[in-house]
Amino acid sequence: MKKDKQINWTSELQEEEIILIEKFGEMDNFPKHIAIIMDGNGRWATSRSLPRAMGHKQGVEAIRDIVKAASKIGVKYLTLYAFSVENWKRPSVEVNVLMNLLEQYLRQEVDELHHNKVKLGAIGELSSLPRVAQKLLADAHEKTKDNDGLQLNLALSYSSRWDILNAVKSIANDAKDGKLIPSEIDESTFSNYLSTKATPDPDLLIRTSGEMRLSNFLLWEMAYSEIFITDKYWPDFNSKDLYEAILNYLTRERRFGKTSAQVQDENSPNANLSFLQRVVNAIKS
Repeated sequence: MKKDKQINWTSELQEEEIILIEKFGEMDNFPKHIAIIMDGNGRWATSRSLPRAMGHKQGVEAIRDIVKAASKIGVKYLTLYAFSVENWKRPSVEVNVLMNLLEQYLRQEVDELHHNKVKLGAIGELSSLPRVAQKLLADAHEKTKDNDGLQLNLALSYSSRWDILNAVKSIANDAKDGKLIPSEIDESTFSNYLSTKATPDPDLLIRTSGEMRLSNFLLWEMAYSEIFITDKYWPDFNSKDLYEAILNYLTRERRFGKTSAQVQDENSPNANLSFLQRVVNAIKS
């Protein structure tokens, strides 16, 4: 059912979240782009003796919570690994459930996303999706394309190897046609041929369910990303967990090949992270 009244997310801010927004905004090293591998829906359901479909439905609720939280605290880009190319190998019943949930999400949430200035996009082999889903994605992108808030990227029928191979083919064709000089191809050139070309590389990757692998997700883009693994299944991951992951990220030293001394000279000191941890602890999930 379509919502009659759209909610302004800032009106729901807790006092502690207002403090976080202020402090995070003062930090040079606050993550601009967060990518999430949303893992564990099926296991969440199985652990509760529920059908796997119930895990996926609860997973959509977690998406709503995390998108809202990321938008409120000033994350610029959020990329969610929603459906991989490999996921097509799952039982057809489960695939159909996932596609139906995608269509439901797009029908029910786009107006509220638009109201809160979220810009919605998608990466992946989108032509493999059902035509209805393709149309809903295109309409959602068109509706939200001029928004200047959070950029929400849904990775659908996505494979990083697929994306890299497509980039190589396109580069080879352009070189053959004289549009590129092979000796002048660099990392920037290659990145501009990927489906993520309009998005900066992720600063932080979050993976739920405790698995320790990248699962063919943004392999090129995550060369220098910090990784945060939580044992929580995706349906249990909430805004407070997102804030915890960001605080953990803020304790990291990102050197990009430099020495610790160089990095410390270049970066301004963090705000009091122990104070922020107490603020996060006080937030009601």
